[in-house]
Amino acid sequence: MWTDGEQSLRKPLARAGPEGRNPVSLWTIILAGGEGVRLRPLTRRVCGDDRPKQYVPLLEARSLLGQTLDRVARISPPERTVVVTQRRHSKYIADEFRARPALRVLIQPDDRGTAAGVLLPAHWIRWRDPEALVAVFPADHLILEEDLFAGHVSAVAGYVTTHSERIVLLGARATEPETEYGWIEPGEPLGVAGGEPIFEVRRFWEKPSPEGALACLQAGSLWSTFVMVAKASALVAAGARCLPVLHERLAGIERFAGSEHEPWAIHQAYVYSPRASFSRAVLEACPALLAVSRLPALTWCDLGSPERVMRTLASTGLAPAWLAVLGEPA
Repeated sequence: MWTDGEQSLRKPLARAGPEGRNPVSLWTIILAGGEGVRLRPLTRRVCGDDRPKQYVPLLEARSLLGQTLDRVARISPPERTVVVTQRRHSKYIADEFRARPALRVLIQPDDRGTAAGVLLPAHWIRWRDPEALVAVFPADHLILEEDLFAGHVSAVAGYVTTHSERIVLLGARATEPETEYGWIEPGEPLGVAGGEPIFEVRRFWEKPSPEGALACLQAGSLWSTFVMVAKASALVAAGARCLPVLHERLAGIERFAGSEHEPWAIHQAYVYSPRASFSRAVLEACPALLAVSRLPALTWCDLGSPERVMRTLASTGLAPAWLAVLGEPA
């Protein structure tokens, strides 16, 4: 039986405006297909099971995914919000989206890495809205100043409307030589969005060595938040250039888009699709396609490990209910 999320994908979407023109619109993609293995020692203690971290109420009563959904609601309406997840998460998806029926839930049959997680929804959106802008968000971030963040994303989207050849990454100010983040070396200035400069990207490093991370910090490079804004068509083109086999598999779904056979077509495409990291296969390989916008001064963290969660709680003063019961994880 198809889940409610898969049924929602078959709702018809207008392909053009009332006079045959398709206006530019901003969509959001939320990446919720990961397993959160590194954080599992903590999330297992919080929830008592092995659910992926995005479905865990780690910082407050809402899950990390619920917080992300509320955050992006400041940027795009639910009918232009696509959550990308996996079939094996279905028992958590039903609970998460019961009160959010207008969201689009795109279910991957299997995990093929972040490249498929980004490019499948980029294709899916472009089939329905060829001129669409998309903003991509992981579902495991802490951001305290949410209005400031949403305003900056919207400003970057405005920049992309007139510079549609670039994939604009959002970079955070680095404070330590973190080896679990990607790093972005800014190049020449290109413009301004939201009061912050936008730069070319000279180089992208994904999870460098300790020595490499220290060199990045000393050179003034930025942490990659893996938040990005681009035309859907630019993401698709980047996939065709850097991951031609995956691109071919995903492009083959289009003939079934919007029909009852679409879930079957996605399943068939994934059977033969390679696993790949978007950061390594696209961002590292093709920096000329990129630009970077530095986030304004705000609190941002990728909640990737128990140690980082505990440091973040200590530095922000957040005190979720489980902390009093469980204390610091062993």
